Amino acid sequence: MIRRIVGEGRPVGEVAAGFGVSERTARKWLSRWRSDGEAGLQNRSSRPHACRSATSAFWPGLAAKLRREYRLTGEAIASRLGLARSTVAGWLTRMGLGRLSALDPKEPVRRYQRERPGELLHLDIKRLARFEGVGHRITGNRRGASQGLGYDFLHVAIDDATRLAYVEVLPDERRWSTTGFLVRALRWFKERGVSVQRVMTDNGSGYIARLFRKALRMLAIRHIRTRPYTPKTNGKAERFIQTMLREWAYAIPFPSSARRTADLTRWLAWYNQHRPHASLARRSPAQALAGTT
Repeated sequence: MIRRIVGEGRPVGEVAAGFGVSERTARKWLSRWRSDGEAGLQNRSSRPHACRSATSAFWPGLAAKLRREYRLTGEAIASRLGLARSTVAGWLTRMGLGRLSALDPKEPVRRYQRERPGELLHLDIKRLARFEGVGHRITGNRRGASQGLGYDFLHVAIDDATRLAYVEVLPDERRWSTTGFLVRALRWFKERGVSVQRVMTDNGSGYIARLFRKALRMLAIRHIRTRPYTPKTNGKAERFIQTMLREWAYAIPFPSSARRTADLTRWLAWYNQHRPHASLARRSPAQALAGTT
């Protein structure tokens, strides 16, 4: 190729096309020949003289070491290494160390299931906004949404062993409501042959109220309270609420919250009698209860 360009004086573009390479490649080899002669036409390593990756991996690794072993903030690491804070923050985020809490080992999820109905009853509350007209969760349009109508409070009770559930919609979550719901729920379970021994709740004001605790003492029922900020401890109630929202509250475009409340009885009957649970070997709560009595 060089012989044809230099010796024969043919155009670089024409020779390059004849050899099936770009004109830029042909000029590169021509430049090598002019600067180094025949030696310049020998194959060279394409490896760069200075490899950034060999050194660039060092600094993020050092930043991670300072983070893990000394729990330094991103700003402190940047100061020690003489680097920009934003650079260090980017490294830490990409390595999953953006938050100091990421350094703490996660507490393992302790899954359990009581063997007998009534051994443990989970109680929880979910607040739902009242509305008139189909809500934005269905229409996707927040304009004209109902405002200032307040909230309904879903009080739920679910048996740990069978997942049998009792639910009421009440106007608040205060002590009289939580205590009244407790008494009615216990009566409902009793009518189905379930005698409750323990009740688990979070630390909501209605559950730690003297009235609620007194009712449990009078009924000789042990009160178990979850640790603060650990909703997974009461996970069965949490998961039941999510199921209820997904399959009932947000599943149908109810024209009003009152119509939604009126439909709860239908859905709850279907849940207890017919809905299969993977944790119950695909049985419904009613079937699980029948299998233990």
